[in-house]
Amino acid sequence: MFVFTGRLQTAAMKFYLIAVVAVLALAQGSFAQDVADFERIGQYLEELKNKMTQELSEIIRNPDLTNQAQTFLQDKKTQLQPLASQIQDQLKTVATNVEEQIMPLAVNMQAHLQPIVDTLQKQMEAFLQQLKEKAISN
Repeated sequence: MFVFTGRLQTAAMKFYLIAVVAVLALAQGSFAQDVADFERIGQYLEELKNKMTQELSEIIRNPDLTNQAQTFLQDKKTQLQPLASQIQDQLKTVATNVEEQIMPLAVNMQAHLQPIVDTLQKQMEAFLQQLKEKAISN
């Protein structure tokens, strides 16, 4: 950096001050321009939002759109009806197959468990009879 003395120093200081003021003035003007640009952008976005909302409302209120949607749904329902019938038939077949496989297992299980249940029932009856006899004897 340069070292100034006397009048030269004073002139250099004035020059620096003028340069700083000029830079600050330019920066301030630039910031003011930026703020104006931001305001214009904000206004444009607000107008765009309002326009899109209005157009979307008009589209939704359009009876043709409603009719097209209903026709579309009816067409898809008509297309899916045979598929739903096929799936229902397949489910019936699966249910029948499962029942055919499980029924013999259930009968077999019942045949194995019936003697155990009968024995347990006899033991419970005997136990209750003993309790009854003790209650009467006391």
